[in-house]
Amino acid sequence: MPQKRVVVAMSGGVDSSVAAVLLKDEGYQLTGVTMLIWPSGKEADDTNLEPEVVRAARQVAAKLDIAHQVIDLRAVFARRIMDKFCLEYGQGRTPNPCVWCNRFIKFGALLEAVRGIGADFLATGHYARVKLAQDGYKLLKGVDPAKDQSYFLYTLGQQELRHALFPVGNLSKDEVRKIAAERGLPSADRRESHDICFIPDGDYRSFINGRVAVSPGDIVDAAGNVLGRHRGLAYYTIGQRQGLGIAAARRLYVIGLDNDSNRLLVGDESQLYKSAINVSSLHWICGTVPREPVEVKAKIRYRAPEADALLHVGEGLAELKFLTPQRAVAVGQSVVFYSGEVVLGGGIIEGAMPKGGSID
Repeated sequence: MPQKRVVVAMSGGVDSSVAAVLLKDEGYQLTGVTMLIWPSGKEADDTNLEPEVVRAARQVAAKLDIAHQVIDLRAVFARRIMDKFCLEYGQGRTPNPCVWCNRFIKFGALLEAVRGIGADFLATGHYARVKLAQDGYKLLKGVDPAKDQSYFLYTLGQQELRHALFPVGNLSKDEVRKIAAERGLPSADRRESHDICFIPDGDYRSFINGRVAVSPGDIVDAAGNVLGRHRGLAYYTIGQRQGLGIAAARRLYVIGLDNDSNRLLVGDESQLYKSAINVSSLHWICGTVPREPVEVKAKIRYRAPEADALLHVGEGLAELKFLTPQRAVAVGQSVVFYSGEVVLGGGIIEGAMPKGGSID
């Protein structure tokens, strides 16, 4: 039986490096590929198209004695991820570019290229798992709850999961680092980044400055009282308390961004809690839409704890009612639905209902 051909997406980090080690140990015909998506000033310029992530990945590939290639996806990344990121902030929404990247870049443009060269699978260093069941492929959480990344993969479908491998999904982060150290990988002690890849310092406000048209406007409370002026809605996020530039006798938080009237809404912390949300752009991993209300666990952002909720699916929209109100629900963010360890699907938050109120 011929070897299965696998392309592993390599960033030079420890997770993708160990994914490559595990696959090689299993006897796959392996090629490493690094996506060129966002060269920044100190990493690359027009005369040097090999940024740090490429150099690091090449070192790992050489250590493992596997072929390595670079694929230039800068144009599609700029259009599908960076431009959309700026557009969303400009509309007073809070986007999640990592979800889009997995859908349009890793398991979109990259997977298409991988399949185009005859590879059977695309492997990544995600902490998630794929399982084939009688009713199709299931996306499961990674076994390490502190590292589980299934939230970012909820837009994958049957065709993507059919060709996806997540070798480190059955391991903890400590186990991954131990394997890297034992095999002498140069990435064993590499610092882990939690920033958006094209905003390495985590300062999204600096990134959108000059890329997003903003207009100053009023800061108002729930009663409509004007408390001050904001410098542009794109610079604020739900739940923000610092940097509002207003004096008040009590702590005030950003509780809403009214793009239509260009007003920043502030209020008490209690006003951050929402009992229900509307969800659009629904995606179901199995392809089957639930026709009856279903009890789920839901995450309103990556680091949020799972919340018990009742999901009602309508025509193009769903309503998610929480058993316990959730804090700082942001329009534009992804909400992901789980049943145990299985990812059912998810969508985009479009509106939220305050405790005892109606959906905004």
